[in-house]
Amino acid sequence: MKIKSNADRAWDIVFVIICLIVSAMCVIPMLNLLAKSLSATDFLVRNEVYIIPKGFNFDAYATVLKDSKYIRAFVWTVFLTVVCTILSLTMTTLCAYPLIFENLRGRGFINVFITITMFFNAGTIPNYLLMQKLGLLSNPLVLIIPGVMSVYNMIIMRSFFYGIPDSLRESAEIDGASFFKILVLIYLPLSKPVMATLALFYAVGRWNGYSDALMYMRDDKFYTLQLLLYNIINNINQVEVATQEGFSAPGLAESLKAAIVMFSTVPILCIYPFLQKYFIHGVTLGAVKE
Repeated sequence: MKIKSNADRAWDIVFVIICLIVSAMCVIPMLNLLAKSLSATDFLVRNEVYIIPKGFNFDAYATVLKDSKYIRAFVWTVFLTVVCTILSLTMTTLCAYPLIFENLRGRGFINVFITITMFFNAGTIPNYLLMQKLGLLSNPLVLIIPGVMSVYNMIIMRSFFYGIPDSLRESAEIDGASFFKILVLIYLPLSKPVMATLALFYAVGRWNGYSDALMYMRDDKFYTLQLLLYNIINNINQVEVATQEGFSAPGLAESLKAAIVMFSTVPILCIYPFLQKYFIHGVTLGAVKE
């Protein structure tokens, strides 16, 4: 067993301190929001709530759960996240898999053409006009189709596929396996780490997304939870809007805002522990192998 030198121990201590500081920077804001969401309005008005709740109560969460617009937005966002994640993984796989075959005609051009889209974009106004011409404005499909695939994620998956030995595919081809059978029976079972990683990327991206709904969606029935939260925070200082949103006092407004943030953050955080064992493995392998 190797004995660490004093220099190594010192670096270990520095590294631990840095990790603790970074962890505290991530955790403390969440604890502050949780404390505000569980505190009485009197303490919030006087700015006396930091990390520990004061005047402990669940009034803000009760208000959220009793309001149909929050529940509707939550259910719609969950449905949208699940559908978009499944479709995105499907499209990413179907795009990445053919590009690993060297005998694919136009393979180099396709790779360059797809990569260019990572750096050049038409812009907000042309995209809006395109959605308008396609008749997708205020259509739920506008929240699914435009962002159905990420080129960056496709490159990660393609790189991961490159790391799978060609001999496995060649042996399956000798046995008469078809193009899609090889994908389903060989590549996908071996790609659980990268699939879980990209599923997390897509799910978090869709769950946190609100700009597309803000630009393209006019029907409040299809407002995502993040867009609803954006509207509340954006208008929280306007008394008449606050009253329409169910706020009766500044303290309650602050408490309810914190409760909605927690309401919209905790579900996606709960997914990570189930994918953690695949996450680092999938990112490192998919990112460095080519």
